[in-house]
Amino acid sequence: MHTTTSASVPTASEVIAHLPWKWRTQGAIFIIGGLGFMFDAWDVALNGFLIPLLSDYWDLSVGQAAWIATANLIGMALGAFIWGGIADVIGRKKAFTLTLLVFSIFTVAGAFSPAYGWFILFRFLAGFGLGGCIPVDYALVGEFTPSRHRGRVLTAMDGWWPIGASLCAFVSAYLLDFGDWRLIMLVMIVPALLTVAVRFGIPESPLYLASVGRYAEADAVIARLVERTGADVREWTHERPAASASKTAEVPVAGIAEVVGAEIAEVPGMETSEVPAAEASAADSAGADVKCTAPAEPKVSRQLRAASGQLVQLWQHSAKTTLVSWSLFVSVLLVYYAALTWLPGILKKQGMADQAAFLVTGSMTAVGILGVIASALIVERFGRKVVLGTSSIIAAVLLVGAAVFIEASAADLTFAAKATIIGFGFVVQIAIPTLYTYVSELYPTRLRGSGFGWASAASRLATGIAPIVFGAFMWPVLGLTVTFVLTGALVIVAVVLMGLLARETTGEELS
Repeated sequence: MHTTTSASVPTASEVIAHLPWKWRTQGAIFIIGGLGFMFDAWDVALNGFLIPLLSDYWDLSVGQAAWIATANLIGMALGAFIWGGIADVIGRKKAFTLTLLVFSIFTVAGAFSPAYGWFILFRFLAGFGLGGCIPVDYALVGEFTPSRHRGRVLTAMDGWWPIGASLCAFVSAYLLDFGDWRLIMLVMIVPALLTVAVRFGIPESPLYLASVGRYAEADAVIARLVERTGADVREWTHERPAASASKTAEVPVAGIAEVVGAEIAEVPGMETSEVPAAEASAADSAGADVKCTAPAEPKVSRQLRAASGQLVQLWQHSAKTTLVSWSLFVSVLLVYYAALTWLPGILKKQGMADQAAFLVTGSMTAVGILGVIASALIVERFGRKVVLGTSSIIAAVLLVGAAVFIEASAADLTFAAKATIIGFGFVVQIAIPTLYTYVSELYPTRLRGSGFGWASAASRLATGIAPIVFGAFMWPVLGLTVTFVLTGALVIVAVVLMGLLARETTGEELS
């Protein structure tokens, strides 16, 4: 190890950000992380298929069955908040592994529930793991992706969602020939096996390691990544946060020769990593000794204070932007989850068999893969606002149309009913990736993460409550068509607010 302050020596974050993309390294991490995201979607989609099956098994009312989705989604909301802090303490890799295990184990446990109350508890606990898995998964993949590829790779991550939701539908329909609802839940033991791939296929984020003072381990990981990608890098430095913005220290780092021979207990031999520079030193405290980090208050307390502070900053920065972001997230995702959660039950009520209802729902989610691709192809050409506004409104109209045609159909759906359902699945998956891109670009860098996170949290709260409101009050009282009209009206309001209050971000440089 040697000390250097030369401006020509790159920082660790710069080294990782400019590594070449290799499928055997970053690509392998993308696939492992993508499979985790796919199983996340599978477990969420499972709610919609369990509702009609368990309604028969336990003779549930529509309102009682709604708790299947609500318990799971509320668990997700709580998990998303809690697991972020856990990941900052134990690392991305361990947190990802634990979230996979938690949602897998409790989903499987639900298959052995002796009563409905136990089942709801297990769905809540599965949601708790699921809620942490999604953001930790995204962070992990993002931190192992070179900066010039990060946008495309994270957009491609969205493609794993309709794959997972579709597989859930098709596999569940197939398994009903051999068993009941318990069998389709037992499939979720597979994500637990994915932890083996995580253990051997993904290293811990080197910038996370550096941020908690584990420089030797960080250097070993970076050296391995440099070696496997063939990058021409021999030495680097670590940036350490200082007490003020005017005082930045650099921690010397070994070059390739010094760290390759070091005995680090856990340096995977497969992957490459890239981590945003801003996150490199997030957990270090200011001061002369980087290893002396004594928090002044408990982590949960600090999380709550930070969260409330972020919320105030978002509204102070721009109330218009935050209002638009929240309204778009809530309305668009409410429409999507309404269809994903209730379509199997709606079709069964029309007289369709379970398997047929599952296959129609699976077709709706499968065509969403093409929607994600279409979104990536058109969003730069036509602009975020045009693509998001148009696709969101069309999706809402198609969902209302689907309700009209479903109610006019018998057990055999008409062509119009099938076409509107499939059309909705395609168009809504144009809207969702565009939504994620647009909202993240509306905020400056210092507020981007919290802006996106709080908008997502608002949507989680809304989608968690929605199944109860939908199943217990709106659908039984107002009917399916009016319920979807009111849901679609929220989308129109959000799009109008976007048109009036928010700017176009296409072509902007991130500030």
